[in-house]
Amino acid sequence: MADAVYFTHLLTDSELRVFPDKSLYPGLQKALDALGLTSPTDVQQRSFDDIVAGKDLLVSAPTGTGKTLAFLLPVIERLCVQTTPADAGVLALILSPTRELARQLYKQCEALLGSTPIHAALLTGGEEFKYQGALLRKNPEIVVATTGRLVELIDKDMIDLSGLQTLVLDEADRMLDMGFSPDVMRIAEATNNNRQTLMFSATLQHQGILALGQSLLNSAEFIDVRREEDSPALIRHCITLADDRSHKEKLLAWLLGNLPHQRAMVFTNTRDNADRLGGLIRYHKHKAGVLHGEKEQSIRKNLLDQFRDGKLTVLVASDVAARGLDIRDVDLVINFDFPRRGDDYTHRVGRTGRAGSEGTAVSLISPQEWDLMINIQRYLKLAFERLPVKALPGRFTGPKKVKKSGKSVGTKKKKKTSGADKQNKVRGKLASKPAQRLTGNETVKRKSKGLKPD
Repeated sequence: MADAVYFTHLLTDSELRVFPDKSLYPGLQKALDALGLTSPTDVQQRSFDDIVAGKDLLVSAPTGTGKTLAFLLPVIERLCVQTTPADAGVLALILSPTRELARQLYKQCEALLGSTPIHAALLTGGEEFKYQGALLRKNPEIVVATTGRLVELIDKDMIDLSGLQTLVLDEADRMLDMGFSPDVMRIAEATNNNRQTLMFSATLQHQGILALGQSLLNSAEFIDVRREEDSPALIRHCITLADDRSHKEKLLAWLLGNLPHQRAMVFTNTRDNADRLGGLIRYHKHKAGVLHGEKEQSIRKNLLDQFRDGKLTVLVASDVAARGLDIRDVDLVINFDFPRRGDDYTHRVGRTGRAGSEGTAVSLISPQEWDLMINIQRYLKLAFERLPVKALPGRFTGPKKVKKSGKSVGTKKKKKTSGADKQNKVRGKLASKPAQRLTGNETVKRKSKGLKPD
């Protein structure tokens, strides 16, 4: 496809937050009325006309700004008003990096389609191919899918994307982080070159986003949506220093017991840590659930429903499992393990401070995580606030010496001397001695050190 051409349009709250006079498809308008949606967000307002017109877009908007409806509404409107055969096949494909996000997308899509002639299908791993084949035989116009399962269906000739009109990549940056770029390109090759492509991401800092856009987009418009209510000022970014893992566990229990919150999310870097912390939190009498990639789909769905309904007050999650979750009223995020990347930090703390509400993010920092924290603080241009827990004082109060950057000054390690170097050193010393006659014992000693006797 032709090289993408980008035009930047920055939005602020000073612009109108309502659609201009539009006559939406009656069934879609009925769904919006039932959901109580009357004031589109900035990203929804700016994207609508361009998507209905069939333009390619690369959209960046903060987490919680309504990106899902920003593409669902115009995609559905476009399908409703056009005339297509009943057996036209898949017309709109929405790709998601995780099953949880795909299921949420499908749920929102279904809520909008109830009074329209459009049908949707959900295709993710964990379901039988026979069942998904039956779904496709019903000729759904919209398919919501994870990339891995869709590639499998393409390879099995179970899905035809040749008539696709619109391809949507949601959480495009996360797809790249998870290594799904080859799958995305494989899927794109199965479609036609005249399709519309929409890429949505919470950040454009990922080095591969623009490269992927150059491969998939055709004369695309770049929309960067910023809202004052989504500024980082509404999230209190804190760090609490910890000596080690045991100290972190005590601090975690104290924070959950003393910081006011309705719902809290605790992030770890591994599944094993998530399971361990789930048990620890339940031991301290909190209603907690654990979400990670090894959980079965039915269990994950049940956990999320309980968390949204307030039956669980704490959700422990890994990065992959929690990416893209749309959960309201999370007012506390705790990073038990500090994230390895700045974008991961953004997505974690983005669970709180949504839709203009305030939130607190606390990261537990061990000595080994100090420099990583400094790197991410500079990358995101944040100022972390120290949150000491006087009830649980620790030995680590920060590096003794720091560089101008804030990183710790490490101690130089002594260079290890190899066995060969030691032998050469001994040879040098002995060879430097003045020539003299050696006794028998001394001759033996010199031979043992690899030196010739005089």
